[in-house]
Amino acid sequence: MKNITLILALLLPASTTRAMQDTPEPPATKSASAPATAAEDTPPAGFDAVPDAAQARLESSLEELRALRRLIADESIGLNRRLNDLQTEYEGLQDEYRKTARLRDSRALDLGNLTREISGRKEQGVYLSNQLAQYVRNWGARLPISELQRYRDVIEAAEVAPENETLSDEQVYRTLAEVVSTSIEHLEDALGGTRFEGQALDASGTLRNGTFVLVGPAEFFRAADGSATGPVEQQLNSLEPSVVSFTTPEQTMAAEVVINNGRGDMPIDPTLGNARIIEQTTETIGEHLLKGGPVVWPILALAGASMLTALFKWIGLSTVPNPGPKRLEGLLAAVKDGRAEGALEAARAIPGPTGRMLVAATEHLREPKELIEEIMYEKVLATRLMVQRFLPFIAISAAAAPLLGLLGTVTGIIGTFKMITLFGTGDVKTLSGGISEALITTELGLVAAIPALLLHAFLSRKAKGITDRMEQAGLAFINQVAVSMPSPDDERPAASASSTSGGDARREAREALADLLAPILDDKRGGTPAERGA
Repeated sequence: MKNITLILALLLPASTTRAMQDTPEPPATKSASAPATAAEDTPPAGFDAVPDAAQARLESSLEELRALRRLIADESIGLNRRLNDLQTEYEGLQDEYRKTARLRDSRALDLGNLTREISGRKEQGVYLSNQLAQYVRNWGARLPISELQRYRDVIEAAEVAPENETLSDEQVYRTLAEVVSTSIEHLEDALGGTRFEGQALDASGTLRNGTFVLVGPAEFFRAADGSATGPVEQQLNSLEPSVVSFTTPEQTMAAEVVINNGRGDMPIDPTLGNARIIEQTTETIGEHLLKGGPVVWPILALAGASMLTALFKWIGLSTVPNPGPKRLEGLLAAVKDGRAEGALEAARAIPGPTGRMLVAATEHLREPKELIEEIMYEKVLATRLMVQRFLPFIAISAAAAPLLGLLGTVTGIIGTFKMITLFGTGDVKTLSGGISEALITTELGLVAAIPALLLHAFLSRKAKGITDRMEQAGLAFINQVAVSMPSPDDERPAASASSTSGGDARREAREALADLLAPILDDKRGGTPAERGA
């Protein structure tokens, strides 16, 4: 037990000393513990004094500890208070920072909105300026020629305002808006009628001073000296209004009364001059033909020749006799009875080419049937050539007239392109001559070709009808001869061989003649025999 107490007495001062060394001491504590330190340095008198010394040192250390804790407590209160103050200040600064950040973001958003709004306003201003400038141009272009003198200054100022750098945007807008106001006033004046002074060209081209009167879309002018009174129009390539005279003196007097007094009955053209322009475009047939150029004359000559030929041919074909069926029946009856003389008289009574064909056939009534057929076929061919004479010329005219019209069209277009090369495409009247020549020649070519084509078809049909009737009569006659008249071969049996050889020769001659005339017959009949059969 004593050993344990001794060990504790030895260890306690050492641990207390280390604790005291580790803990900072205030100046007062250090001065108070000076005697104790001196006591420590004094060696103990004996083992009995060790517990007391240790107990004293322990109490002293505890006292120092309590003083240190009080000091720490006193200092921690101030530090905590300072910490709280700093924490409060920090939170206030944070709130202020958040408010400033929100204000900055709001200002940035407002600045972006204002920037976009300014950009939109600028675009609207440019669009409005363009629209006003376009309105100025359109209004100036639609103004009557007489009022260009009246509003020329306002229009010119508005046209140059957008390019004038010395003017502000507000001044530009005011200048353009002034044109809008002026146009509204002009509309009000036109509805009620208005008068103003100006200049216009009379019929001789002299510039006259006078008074303009506007009544709706109609405009009139009267010279100050009374030399010109009438409606106003704009001539081509002229920047000044021109006066057109009235058609009657009564209209001129009525217009002068209205222009001088502002009241009266004004003669107004509802078409605003279009009727007068259309009347000026009317032309005679001779004027129309002269516009077609030199190709018109060959077309007219060809058309006239084809018409005269068709008229002559129609008269000729109409005078060809058409034998009636009774006369043909009398001839066939005489052939059936075997009366050669009666048949010849009946044939001579039939007029025209059909009668001539039957007379020639009747004169050879006792000959073989093949010979009679060849004789009649010869007459048919002669008649066919006669009735079809001059018909090819009409067909050629119908084909050549459109080609001449096409030639005139080409020459007119060539002349038009020459004018375009020299003068450009600005003047329409310069180009109208070549275009008129091109269209008129085409028109005349078709006018000449269509009647010629129709007449050729009609006359060809009429000529074919004559030859068809001849063939019909010839077939009826040869059939009646084959039935009624005895064959010469039956009366001369001894000469059968020679007759056969003669018939073969005639047959060969007929086939050769048919081969020679086949192309002509095919053209006139409209195809080859095989094609007609098909």
